[in-house]
Amino acid sequence: MNPSRPHSRTGIRCLIVLTLLAAVTTLTSCNRRESEINSLQQQVWKEPRNANGYLLLGNACAGARRYSEAAAAYKNALAINPELDEAFHALGAVAFNQKNYREAEKYFQQHLERSPKDSLRLYDLGNAQMQLGQFDKAATSYSEAIENSDAFTDAHYNLGVCYVRTGRRAEAEAIYKWLLVKNNYLALSLQKHLKNEAR
Repeated sequence: MNPSRPHSRTGIRCLIVLTLLAAVTTLTSCNRRESEINSLQQQVWKEPRNANGYLLLGNACAGARRYSEAAAAYKNALAINPELDEAFHALGAVAFNQKNYREAEKYFQQHLERSPKDSLRLYDLGNAQMQLGQFDKAATSYSEAIENSDAFTDAHYNLGVCYVRTGRRAEAEAIYKWLLVKNNYLALSLQKHLKNEAR
């Protein structure tokens, strides 16, 4: 008798059980999310002038990757309350996730106008600009984000990538050296950009 054979059957059974458990967990999570969306939809039908209700519905739809429905909910929230700051960011994030970077840039710009020195808002705008290939604009956004939060390693990294893309190698190398101390993973990633650009 081969002693490894029963062990391998047990291993296969465990794998099947784990796979089934994962499928049930995923299905349960999807059902909960659907239930939440349906409940929030009912709520906005009952209270159609409640901007926060639409915001919550948009967040639930975005979490379920139902981006068109999320965008519609956020726009409804803004129609009710044009000062709802969070809705501008959410619309930018939804557009960004759909790779509609031009629209993401527009909404992130509107979000930034409400707090022009906010590092995260500048960073979001820079990300949309970088995806559009607007490396000089993105570098400006990242630089301003860093001015307000010097320890913002992701902004430093993205600024370094912009510098590489615009031929500002010495500045990119300075960021690489700074990142070596702050975040080795980002430093190595930036080093790859520098090496690829050198070829």
